[in-house]
Amino acid sequence: MTHSDAPRILIVRLSAIGDTVLNMPVLCALRDRFPRATIGWIVKRNWAPLLEGHCDLDHLIEVPGGWLRSPRLVWQTARQMREIGFDIALDLQGLAKSAIAAWLSGAKRRLGFTHCEFEGREFSPWLNTELVQPTADHVVDRHLELLRPLGIERPAVQFRLPRHEQSDAAVARLIRERGLGAGFAVINAGAGWPSKLWPAQRYGAVAQHLGRRRVLPTVVSWAGKAELEMAQEIVLRSGGQAQLAPRTSLPELAALARRAQVFIASDTGPLHIAAAVGTACVGLYGPMPVERCRPYGKQHIALQKAAPTGRIRSRHRSSNAGMLAIGIDDVCQACDTILDRRRPNRAASSERPRLVRAA
Repeated sequence: MTHSDAPRILIVRLSAIGDTVLNMPVLCALRDRFPRATIGWIVKRNWAPLLEGHCDLDHLIEVPGGWLRSPRLVWQTARQMREIGFDIALDLQGLAKSAIAAWLSGAKRRLGFTHCEFEGREFSPWLNTELVQPTADHVVDRHLELLRPLGIERPAVQFRLPRHEQSDAAVARLIRERGLGAGFAVINAGAGWPSKLWPAQRYGAVAQHLGRRRVLPTVVSWAGKAELEMAQEIVLRSGGQAQLAPRTSLPELAALARRAQVFIASDTGPLHIAAAVGTACVGLYGPMPVERCRPYGKQHIALQKAAPTGRIRSRHRSSNAGMLAIGIDDVCQACDTILDRRRPNRAASSERPRLVRAA
């Protein structure tokens, strides 16, 4: 066995939920190309449950938020990575903090992106030893381009999101106790940016449509106090057609999404979890370009009416006018289109999803 047959590769993607999921195809492509490789991933502790038990991962290196401000944690993390002896580090985040993590790993080859709007920002190109110019539209395809120096070109897109027996059992029990065995939709209440929020009363109207026209109840998922309040309002506005999900872990959310007939959410982590497990999604897009971060897979529908404007740093602080441009009827029609296909859930494929811009 030569060294090139069994490289030691570190993936650097520290956050967050959606970005962690959307970079899983890089992990899968590495394993498919180098079955004898040792592969590690450094990630913030909050998002580590998404990667725990992934069949293609050998080492999961967890760090707390703000770890770079602690000399002790920096030393401990660097020591942990250097003991593994990584040859190659992939800076998928393209920020100073991720490039520093790649440098701390001791890897001689550190692959990163050239400077552009979304990748290769701050001083990350200065710390990485090999730079790739991304050309694809979608973030999944763009980040897979970072594998070109390793001889990996256009790999099949796989997520292989881990399944956990305990989480599957908890969701099966929920479905049984709530009488949801005939099927249900999921609406995810929140978003990471205020500019990505769609009004709760509109989600409630969609749940009414699904319940009354499609005889399909809706479960509303949430995380944290603010999302709980929004989820409760959605249930209140649903005319009895929606019910509140219990507090769920990330693996439990994945298990819930896997059982849903359709998943409706704005551009946020839970939407990408649902797409990764093969559930057809309706994604609502405002401040970010839909071409870059739509749910990946041909069975999904992405809605965006107003083209995003302004620099990326200011979009999360902008109004949600782009989201408000999406009407209730637009989302209901997208849900109907998906449900009318009456196809079983399938794993997300490398084919492009249908892209719809609301009229």
